[in-house]
Amino acid sequence: MIFRTLLAATAVLALSSPLVAQTDEAKPAAKAETAYEANSASKALSGTFGGRSIRYTATVEEQVLKGEDGTPKAAIVTTSYVAEPRDPSRPVTFLFNGGPGSGSVWLQMGAFGPKRVAIPSDARDDGAPPYPILDNPDSLLDVTDLVFIDPVGTGFSHTIGDTKGEEYWGVTKDAKSVAEVIRIWLSENGRWNSPKFLGGESYGTTRSAAVVHELEGGYNDVSLNGVILISTVLDFGAGAETEGAELGYITTLPSMAATALYHGKATAPSVEQFVEEARQFAIGPYAAFLLKGQNASTQERAAVRAELARFTGLSEEFLDRADLRVSSGRFYKELLRDRGLTVGRLDSRYTGTDYDSAGEYPDNDPSFYGIDGGYTAAINHFMRDTLGYETERNYVTIGSVQPWDWRLEGGRDTNAYLNVAPYLGKALRENSGMRIFVGQGWYDFATPFFAAEYALTRTGFPQDRIEWRYYDAGHMMYVRDEDRHKLSEDVRAFIRAR
Repeated sequence: MIFRTLLAATAVLALSSPLVAQTDEAKPAAKAETAYEANSASKALSGTFGGRSIRYTATVEEQVLKGEDGTPKAAIVTTSYVAEPRDPSRPVTFLFNGGPGSGSVWLQMGAFGPKRVAIPSDARDDGAPPYPILDNPDSLLDVTDLVFIDPVGTGFSHTIGDTKGEEYWGVTKDAKSVAEVIRIWLSENGRWNSPKFLGGESYGTTRSAAVVHELEGGYNDVSLNGVILISTVLDFGAGAETEGAELGYITTLPSMAATALYHGKATAPSVEQFVEEARQFAIGPYAAFLLKGQNASTQERAAVRAELARFTGLSEEFLDRADLRVSSGRFYKELLRDRGLTVGRLDSRYTGTDYDSAGEYPDNDPSFYGIDGGYTAAINHFMRDTLGYETERNYVTIGSVQPWDWRLEGGRDTNAYLNVAPYLGKALRENSGMRIFVGQGWYDFATPFFAAEYALTRTGFPQDRIEWRYYDAGHMMYVRDEDRHKLSEDVRAFIRAR
């Protein structure tokens, strides 16, 4: 458990102090804390998934994490969908979203859960309720049981008593708690020898790498058959837009090219061909130019500027003013400025209208406010009204889990260059049965596909066990109907191939 040293020190202090030892007034409080009753709800349901009719049990329940003295410290809510009759040899997949601070609503009600909320598939705003909540034939229940996890501070999950959220808010702290929940669920459900998959979206891919380290990094291993990375961010330095850092301009350029093509600001036979050209330009002439800094020649600058304009759809005049280094935020505002529109960060297919067209950055992200209402309504309706989960807590779709501790295991300060990708490389090298699936949207600036490619092609990653798939949408590619089905089929095939 987290903070063992602190708990041990507290125990020693209690034993060494006669005053504390002889005080009976503290005992009832301790008993009250250890008597925490976990909340839960369960319902038998059925549906057709992947063309198969499946009976399943949906269970929402608090998994209680305790200190070494048995005191309940946190309740992490899992929502599991288990096929009936139960089969211990059947795969089980643990899933979560990212943030950090995001509940699992997005993957659960948008991609892989047995029910989904229907929002516009063509990058339009989801409008006002009621939102259709439909059976989801693209759910993975035909090939795997599903367990969605909401870490502390997300969904209905929460701390207990005097425990502070900061005890669970951090790359390593969070991963340890999620790994503990997985171990509890496996024990309580008799699934230790089941094939196991782990999946996350966005920061959930960061969490996946850290959880893999917690599950497989010691001798008391929980070995995995596969890791599913959706909209991947592992190497935070690869996309950092910090003054003096050049790599982020390289890794976002192919996403700018895809977006310019989508909105008619560039021409090419296909998005695949155009982004491949952009990749080669980014790691070749553009990277060389950036690395030379002010030592680049006037001729080289002119050649790079012309190509950069072709790929980004931005004018050479604007690129010159930006010193041929365009941040994502400026790109969202500038690309369609002549139309009075901005483009989205999570999904640059979406467009929005700002207060005016004069600013440097957008007022908001149209690809987030275009979908949030539908998902929030759907998860609350399904959990409370369909499954009967009773709670006075609000479901936290996106919440504040600050301050977040970005240090990795051992207290190493990696804020200057945070990279959890090596955890996955080590796991691949030490577990010959583990594979990685990577799903990326062309129009995603939150976790650009080229940055994911960069992170997973460094030294130490067996490339024959990493599978890549691309989608014609953005960060949450499943909001597009065609891509939700394609993602489902791709992940289904990945699980079956174990």
